[in-house]
Amino acid sequence: WEFNGSFYQPSAFLMMGIPGLEALHPWLSIPFCALYLSALLGNCVILFIVRRTPSLHEPMYYFLCMLALTDLGLALCTLPTTLGLFWFGVRRIAFDACLTQMYFIHILSFIESSVLLAMAFDRFMAISHPLRHAAILTRSTVLKIGLAIVLRGMLSLLPIPFLLKRLTYCGRTELSHSFCFHPDIMNLACADIKVNVFYGMIILLSTVGMDFVFIVLSYILIIRTVVSLTTREECLKALNTCVSHICAVLVFFIPMIGLSMIHRFGKNVPPLVNTLVAYTYLIIPPALNPVIYSIKSTHIREALLRALCRKRG
Repeated sequence: WEFNGSFYQPSAFLMMGIPGLEALHPWLSIPFCALYLSALLGNCVILFIVRRTPSLHEPMYYFLCMLALTDLGLALCTLPTTLGLFWFGVRRIAFDACLTQMYFIHILSFIESSVLLAMAFDRFMAISHPLRHAAILTRSTVLKIGLAIVLRGMLSLLPIPFLLKRLTYCGRTELSHSFCFHPDIMNLACADIKVNVFYGMIILLSTVGMDFVFIVLSYILIIRTVVSLTTREECLKALNTCVSHICAVLVFFIPMIGLSMIHRFGKNVPPLVNTLVAYTYLIIPPALNPVIYSIKSTHIREALLRALCRKRG
């Protein structure tokens, strides 16, 4: 402990694995390794395919590359501490290292939410205004959107580590997960955390909350456009281009909303449920998104097959 008058700050926190299943951590690491491997390889393949295929140099696939980069970052943020705990029983994480990990996890989560919103806007423009789509979403415009998304995440979350650092901590140092999460750290403090709660809620609602609302509005407008199409085949073709994105939105937002509700209102929720929802939120989307887009996108499948055929040849 660091002592300064009445101010206490732990030198480190202790991370938790899966409560009640600590003896099985080495075996449980196997599915986690598979998920991390899928996330790393799958997203790298997406980036490689889009970069090497000129026909995929379109706004939809640029945004997909942003999503892949974000998923890679999320996987790499939690991989060292999660596998370190499962393989070697390393539970200790330094206070400043924990705040740094927490900051990047939340930034990348906010960026993923914003990228999904940008992809929804891309689908809306492609279906509702196909003739203006290429003129509006040019390469420079997509780049500006990407920079704005990153700056928005970084600046909105910048005060969070400082708000946590000003708190005094006492007694408990055990986190609920094998990674650092803002509500988890905040609840270990024995000081007034109203400012942290209020700021965290405002930022969550004004970023991720607004992103989700605008994604829903985008799909309402898309459905209105699709309904006005003359033939059933045109309707199905238009909706088919949105299936991958809808799956990615559900895979990301459902566990995120669930985890936020558990941390704020679910004090009586069993620790195992809390842990499983947290892992689902941070590990499943990076692992599943490349699979979803590879299965549903004919262009990516064809480009991947061509790349494999070149290597065999």
